[in-house]
Amino acid sequence: MLENSITNLAEWLLGISGGSILWVSFYAGLFVAVMTSLGAMVAIFAKNIPERGVDFSLSFAAGVMIVASFTSLILPAIDSTGSFAPAGIGIALGVLLVFLIDRIIPHEHMVKGYEGPSDLENKLRKAWLLVFALVIHNLPEGLAIGTSLIYNLEVGLVTAIAIGIQDFPEGTVVSLPLAVIQKKRLQPILIGILSGLAEMAMVIIGAVFFTAFEWSLPYGLGLAGGAMLYVTVKEMIPEIYKREENDILVTLGFFVGFYVMLFLDSMLG
Repeated sequence: MLENSITNLAEWLLGISGGSILWVSFYAGLFVAVMTSLGAMVAIFAKNIPERGVDFSLSFAAGVMIVASFTSLILPAIDSTGSFAPAGIGIALGVLLVFLIDRIIPHEHMVKGYEGPSDLENKLRKAWLLVFALVIHNLPEGLAIGTSLIYNLEVGLVTAIAIGIQDFPEGTVVSLPLAVIQKKRLQPILIGILSGLAEMAMVIIGAVFFTAFEWSLPYGLGLAGGAMLYVTVKEMIPEIYKREENDILVTLGFFVGFYVMLFLDSMLG
């Protein structure tokens, strides 16, 4: 049933897009941006959000990203060429890309603290440093959706749905600390919306680039997969295990996200 639903959704989107995958990528990007924005609006109720709920949500997102990295990106990259080399090169490039971004762009994590050029640490407000951290997380996700859509429309839509689901708690995670720090509501919500638009832009950029340079798609799939893996392993997992008293809940959240993405992907056969 789910497989038919995804097929019907793909046909409907192609119909309203005049058969253009690029327009489909626009709608997919709009979907994840809206989901991030809705999550950011939870900042309105910041005083009522328990920390363990945030931890569960983040770990759920990590589980989704781990599975999506392989089922929607790395394995398709290998299958599309029958060779590991393009996927392997792409993974290395994705890891290197996010590593460099991590070093060049100043940002701050709630647990690991500040990362980036040391001379910029005290020149930017903490609120913006937290925002930059989320944008770094969102860029690989947007690229993953854009590249997987070009590879296979149905695989790309499943990826967009799964990432959109986990973007809701991610939007909450960026807006919630800002709402607490600044004692405001509107600005954190606007910043969360901005991070969603950045992800939407990467969806479209990825789709446009790999439509124009289709020969590089296996490398692009590997790149997006490697970038997502790097963000998940280096950035997200250390954050979600920051409070040892929630380790069982965090582990449960991870496997719920893991199973959700695996289930969605398996329905495509």
